[in-house]
Amino acid sequence: MVAFDPSAAAAPDSGVFGLPHDEHEAAIVLIPVPFAATVSYGGGAERGPSAILAASRQVDLYDHQFGRAYELGIHMLEPDPILSVMHEQTRDLCAPIVARGGSLPEDAESIGAIDAAGELVNAIAHGTAQQLFAAGKIVGVVGGDHSVPFGAIRAAAAAFPGLGVLHVDAHADLRVAYEGFRWSHASIFHNVLEEVNGVARLVQVGIRDFSEDELRTIHGSQGRIVTHFDQEWRRRQFCGVTFDALCQEVLAALPHHVWLSIDIDGLDPALCPSTGTPVPGGLSFAELAHLLGVVVASGRRVVGFDLVEVAPGAGEWDANVGARVLYKLCGAALASRRSS
Repeated sequence: MVAFDPSAAAAPDSGVFGLPHDEHEAAIVLIPVPFAATVSYGGGAERGPSAILAASRQVDLYDHQFGRAYELGIHMLEPDPILSVMHEQTRDLCAPIVARGGSLPEDAESIGAIDAAGELVNAIAHGTAQQLFAAGKIVGVVGGDHSVPFGAIRAAAAAFPGLGVLHVDAHADLRVAYEGFRWSHASIFHNVLEEVNGVARLVQVGIRDFSEDELRTIHGSQGRIVTHFDQEWRRRQFCGVTFDALCQEVLAALPHHVWLSIDIDGLDPALCPSTGTPVPGGLSFAELAHLLGVVVASGRRVVGFDLVEVAPGAGEWDANVGARVLYKLCGAALASRRSS
């Protein structure tokens, strides 16, 4: 990269992580999706992409774990302007339904419009990701709420049939049309497993908040869903099992091609206090980094990822952590390409 100093301060108007790459130069292309209409508790995730972009310019580019990830190029696209418009319009329709805890028969027109907005978000993400995969790129989605990566995961599963999804989250996200919304943030993996046949397995880590219906779905999946519950992991660690041994169990269930889906609330809420649905427990930053390293060291290939539910608070902390998780995801994906 001519005239680029990775040790220099980033310009305030530079690209993600202060990098100079355009879409064609970059090995990783990030799709920002500022949409979070169906969130059911705290809000603000629609501001995640812009806050992470700003915070990313403070991240030092040499990563002790994955090295010089920046050298292969990382670029964030401009968000499609319709997404912010759709968020505002759809959030206004969702808000009274969320406030009462679910939809009623008289909400049919609103529900139809909300579902149509979700389908449009899916179509935009799918079309963009499909083009990027065809160009040989690694695709990253930066949300937004957890509904937004559906289209990109669908494109990844078409490009890499038999795809495995490694899902780090406080929640199982297996609810059916939560609160009446087909494309709810709480329904992302119900929708993926129902509609994306190319996804062979969902492996979940950090799960600590779920319904009995979701638990029945896990148990009835015939192994397509492998869930590692946070409380059980902690119990086993208290009894002497190492964190690395637990990560190896995760690895054993993953196929060769992997999509990483990281809801920031999968981490300890001290790292993401402003996220919409924080839950006590979860992974530390170091534990997430180790899990990513285990995936890379195995020779599996990370074909894409999403980072969602980063809701910037009054300070910079949430976006700062989000930016650093994003750089770890980029580093893991690029390192896996070299090792696969």
